[in-house]
Order: sequence, then C-alpha cells, then structure tokens
Amino acid sequence: MQKAFRLIISGQVQGVGYRRWFYQQAQALALKGYVKNLATGEVEALVITDAESLSRVIELAYLGPSHAEVQQVRSCEVSQDLDVTDFQIIRE
Repeated sequence: MQKAFRLIISGQVQGVGYRRWFYQQAQALALKGYVKNLATGEVEALVITDAESLSRVIELAYLGPSHAEVQQVRSCEVSQDLDVTDFQIIRE
C-alpha cells in the first residue's frame, strides 16, 4: 500500500545539486512527490511509496551527490491528501 513520507535531509545539502540528484533517483524509482530546499538549510522530500521501498529511498538520501555531506535523514508518515501525479523539484 502506498503511503506518503516526509523526509528532512540535513547536512551540506544545498548548493551541491542535491535536489536535482534526488529528483533523478525518484524518477528511476517511479516515485511521486517533490523535493525542495528549506530556509533552515535542509532539504525536504515528500515521497509516496510503500513502506518496503522507503528504506531504499532513505538509503539513497544518505548517499546524495558527490559534493553533498548528508548528516541525517529524518522521516515521518504524513497524510496523503495531496493531489500528486508525478515527482517534481519545487523552486521557491
């Protein structure tokens, strides 16, 4: 069963191509959701996936692109009342 999970990725994750890299990983895994920078210097990703695949997504989130230094990935399940049909990068 598909569920929505919010990931907060912290460390050196802004200004290193992390969002584009995460977007490419999400496309390869056929995920729905988004990835965006936060004002705190972290990156937020919302992924809609099954609980089994979530561990793979978190594993990938820790890898990041070559210039990223991921220190922590926090995840929590959120209500899935969003109308999400694909995966996108949100630029704010």
